[in-house]
Amino acid sequence: MPVINCPHCQKPVEWDSNNPHRPFCSERCRLIDLGAWANEEYQISKPSGTELEMDPEDAEELLHQLEQAAKPPVH
Repeated sequence: MPVINCPHCQKPVEWDSNNPHRPFCSERCRLIDLGAWANEEYQISKPSGTELEMDPEDAEELLHQLEQAAKPPVH
């Protein structure tokens, strides 16, 4: 079995499907971690540089261009 460190106390823990607290070493460490999430001590970071930032005016112009491009040509 692989051995990992408990995310809270760093105690070595076997990565075993029979461990009901996995990846934590104990119920105590699991609940401490859950409490930290509930208190907003942790947050999931968004990937940097992958979000498109656009001014509302630019977004409107792009939308207009896309709408024009989607119209069937007039014969």
